[in-house]
Amino acid sequence: MVTFLAGGTGTPKLLRGSASVFPPADTPVVCNTGDDVELSGVLVCPDVDTVLFSEGGLLDRETWWGIDGDSTETHEAVHRLADDAGLDTGPRYLSADAQTAGREISRHRRFSGVAEFMRLGDRDRAVHVTRTGLIDEGRTLTAATATLAEALALDRPVLPMSDDPVATIVHTSEGAMHFQEYWVGHRAGPDVDRVEFRGAADADPTDAVLDALDSPVVVGPSNPITSVGPMLAMDRFRTALESTPVVAVSPFVEDQVFSGPAAKLLAASGYAPSTEGVADAYPFADAFVLDTDDGTDLERPVVRTDTELGTPEAGERVCRAVREALERVGAEGP
Repeated sequence: MVTFLAGGTGTPKLLRGSASVFPPADTPVVCNTGDDVELSGVLVCPDVDTVLFSEGGLLDRETWWGIDGDSTETHEAVHRLADDAGLDTGPRYLSADAQTAGREISRHRRFSGVAEFMRLGDRDRAVHVTRTGLIDEGRTLTAATATLAEALALDRPVLPMSDDPVATIVHTSEGAMHFQEYWVGHRAGPDVDRVEFRGAADADPTDAVLDALDSPVVVGPSNPITSVGPMLAMDRFRTALESTPVVAVSPFVEDQVFSGPAAKLLAASGYAPSTEGVADAYPFADAFVLDTDDGTDLERPVVRTDTELGTPEAGERVCRAVREALERVGAEGP
């Protein structure tokens, strides 16, 4: 068995062509939940859902968000009501007291449903309603995710990183804000001072995650700070990585990032915005997969290939490089 870590779109793109290299049933995915938000009274888990929808053949692969062909009638009606009432359409946090009251898994990341700042499709919303209802009935996030995976007929196990709330808070020139406000509401525009993983000190990975981390681990080409950082902020998670073979796929080609705000966030966290900075952020990684055009000299084994992930065939190619890297560090493959 090999376990993948996923946040954002990098790992789902990698896994899209992986079946011939890493059989889905033997390749669980541990997903970042630091990006989760409660919006319009439902718990939205963007990184979990991207994997669920991708593995279920539902994902909108143009945006790598939501369900392909989904309607947005409810979202649009919410916005019309806000416009007609003259209400502010920016991200609207619930009160400080409300941030820590009620549904514990949503702590520190609760937004009003007035003029939703994130676009939720109608079928997408049905997933969030079901997840939230299952949690309100007493199930954990892990159990609710397993139920959704079963409903979507997934072969691959999908595991939230924790059943405890961890919220990624970006401290910027315009104040502290949840990552989704920074990324969706402000398009990653404000300057970043630092990134906080609120709640991580009191959070633990689940037993299912710790069991998965007993196997060799692949860190997909995700943002090291906001996609993988919330996992690493949990002491038991990081300790587990230090005692198992780990291969990481760089989301950079030297100092050029494939997508997203990884460069900006690495720099704000004290790392070089480059493959070298990714390696410094991952001292537990035993080997790396880099692009053939990436000449970064790392003091760890490196396998090079074309790491652009625009097609399923590209995912298969990079997964074969990952398997070679695992073999170089003595890890057993699937």
